[in-house]
Order: sequence, then structure tokens, then C-alpha cells
Amino acid sequence: MVDVMSSKIQVTAGNVKIGGGAPVSVQSMLNVSASDIEGSVRQAVELEKAGCQIIRAAIPNMDAVRLIPAIKEKVTVPLVADIHFDYRLALESVAAGIDKVRINPGNIGSDDRVHEVVKACRAKNIPIRIGVNSGSLEKHILAKYGSPTAQALCESALYHASLLEKFDFYDTVLSMKSSTVSTMIKAYELAAEKCSYPLHLGVTEAGTERMGLIKSAAGIGSLLLKGIGDTVRVSLTDNPVKEVYAAKDILKAIDVDTSGVKFISCPTCGRTKIDLISIANEAQERLKTCDKDITVAVMGCIVNGPGEAREADIGIAGGDGVGLIFKKGEIFKKVPEPKLIDTLMAEIEKM
Repeated sequence: MVDVMSSKIQVTAGNVKIGGGAPVSVQSMLNVSASDIEGSVRQAVELEKAGCQIIRAAIPNMDAVRLIPAIKEKVTVPLVADIHFDYRLALESVAAGIDKVRINPGNIGSDDRVHEVVKACRAKNIPIRIGVNSGSLEKHILAKYGSPTAQALCESALYHASLLEKFDFYDTVLSMKSSTVSTMIKAYELAAEKCSYPLHLGVTEAGTERMGLIKSAAGIGSLLLKGIGDTVRVSLTDNPVKEVYAAKDILKAIDVDTSGVKFISCPTCGRTKIDLISIANEAQERLKTCDKDITVAVMGCIVNGPGEAREADIGIAGGDGVGLIFKKGEIFKKVPEPKLIDTLMAEIEKM
């Protein structure tokens, strides 16, 4: 028996550890039709290249189980089967080699069915993620709280977990997502107080890229800064590759992930004499795949350049049609504006 109130539970999905002090992992989900095997595989490969560490795929029917071996043949990151209601899909996914199952035990029927899923997952050391949201709350819980409150979300998640605990299964991850950021934050805070299961963070139905990123940064970022959360997904109505980059950016912004390039740039002002906005955007795009642990600054003028960005390993400070390349606050060379980015990238290559 595991004491879920005090122990730091860690689960393993494929080659990724979740919880128990493991690094926060980044997830995303395929949005290609489950019937499109080739397209799903192609998108999974793109996600892995972008740095996604866990990929989830919807398994709505038996035919979709074919996705699992096809994707696992082409990517090395763990694959999660997203299943609703039909416990047989979970059993078939486990048999097909899935690394993790997302299913709500209370939605698949009798204890016998839950036990079958538990036995299959335990036999292959496969964790189960329980995912509740505002639309999935049980009738008795919704009646108790009157609306999908944070307390209701937390109680629902722990209820589903208890159905697995009946059979001594504790390789469980919980998520309590809401489209309302304040509700999502409170639900996870409550769960962190009540159990030690790993927590999968996310703001569900967050929106399109702009608002979705803002809501996700507010919700996910605030919880991680409090030490709450073990794996994250930024949900965007967009290409899931953007979800991966957004999640990685959030982790960097709050120093949860300190690897790779840290990029800083000033907001510009009336002193700026070069096209700093375009330069900054191009620099950030070209540095997206750079894995050097360095800080790069793009600053608008000499006033806020080498001085304000003194801690940067390398940077640009704009002048009148030219730019100064500086390293650790010291001016290194003067470069005409058209050659600034290429010169910056060349110097970074040497570092």
C-alpha cells in the first residue's frame, strides 16, 4: 500500500520519468485524424524534432490502435493513448505497445473493467493519467458544488484515483484542467495538498495562439513557480508544434529549464536607429535550434546595450545604421546593419 498523502510518487512512461523530482516534461497531442496513419506519424516526427518529450494520440476506435506501432517505429519519445469510455481500447493499446494510458476509471464501467485495465498496465509498468475537466464532472460532484469549481475538479480526480487504489495501483498522474485560469490554479493547489501523485498541468481550451499562450503562461507558470507540477501541455487551437515551443518558452521564462539559449531584447524607444524589431525576430528564429547554454541580447541603443545587458554572453547594441557586437558588456566590433544578424550568428558559432 502506498501513502499517497506523503510519498513522492514517480511514474515512468517509456524513457521519461514523471514526478518525484524528475525534470518537468513537455507534452503535446496529435491533431491529425486518427484514421490518417501516415499523417499522424509525420506529425509525431515533427513534434519529436521540436523537442516534445511525450506525445498523446486519440484512440477513438479499434482501427486507431494501428497508430501505436506505426508511430513508435518512427519516434523514440513515449506515446500516450487517449481513451474515453471503452476499456477494451485501453487493453488493445497496452497490447500494441503504448507507453501510457489516459483514461478516467469512473467512465469505463464496472470494477471488473477497471481491474482488467489495471492488470494490463501493471504487467507492463504502464502509468495511467486521469484527466478531468469542467465537462467531465460526475453528476453527484456537480450537484454537490453547483458548478465546475476547483474543489469539484480536485474531488473528481481523487475519486477516479481511488478506483485504481482499490486494486493497489498508484502509477497514476492527475490533471484537473479548466479553461478558467484561476480555477485551474486552485484545483492543482488543492490536489498538491491532498496527494503526492504527479500532476500534469494545462489550461484546457485555452484558445488560439495569442490568448492560449497568455493563459497557459499564467496558469502553468504560476503553479511551477510554487513547486507544483511535473509535466505540462500548452493547449492551442493551432499546430501542436507551436504548443511544444510555447511550453519550452514558459519553462525558460521561469528558469525551470535553464538549458539552451536565453534570449533577451529591449522594447525599443525613440533612440533606436536600426530596425530592431525585425532584427530581434530574425535572431530569435535563427537561434530556435541552438543548444548552446548562452544568453543573447538584442538591444536598441548604446544606452541600454552593453550596460543593461552586461550579463549577456553576446549581444547587439544598435547605432545609427550600424550595430555594436558586445560580449559580457564589452564592445567587440562595429558592423553595418545589413550584416548584423549574420555576424552575430557567426560569433555564436565560435562560442
